[in-house]
Amino acid sequence: MPENQQPSPEGHQARPTGPDDPFTPPDPDTARRHREYAALHRITERHAAGDARRRWDEGGLFLEPFDAVRRVHDLAAGSALPEPGEPPLDTADISAALTLTPRMRADIDALESGLLAMARGREMTWQEIAFGLGLGTPQAARQRHERLSTRTPSAE
Repeated sequence: MPENQQPSPEGHQARPTGPDDPFTPPDPDTARRHREYAALHRITERHAAGDARRRWDEGGLFLEPFDAVRRVHDLAAGSALPEPGEPPLDTADISAALTLTPRMRADIDALESGLLAMARGREMTWQEIAFGLGLGTPQAARQRHERLSTRTPSAE
């Protein structure tokens, strides 16, 4: 019996398991990575402009998630004009940008968490950090650091 099949009662065909089994829920992380890849591919292929278009055309290099979301946002808001020959923005493009939003947020959270750790490592006070973050109190800065620390992987 193949590895990806479960044994079956007498007289019944074995049922596949794993990715070929329609009754096994997909792995959420794998599904998310596939959606992110498809979203980056779609936005880059349809809407990359300037140097990003050149990098895509010459080497198949995707936009960064932030740049992809920003491009769709700016096109949708009318604050950027489409390049000649660029297809019009559609709801699938907006859905692709929304797909990338959690990844973009996680990237920003990781950057902010790293900056907070470096600020503390350079002996900045919580008051100084709060000022830099635009927060009113040192306690708010500490709480923000604690929240970010639980959401982002450590750099160890």
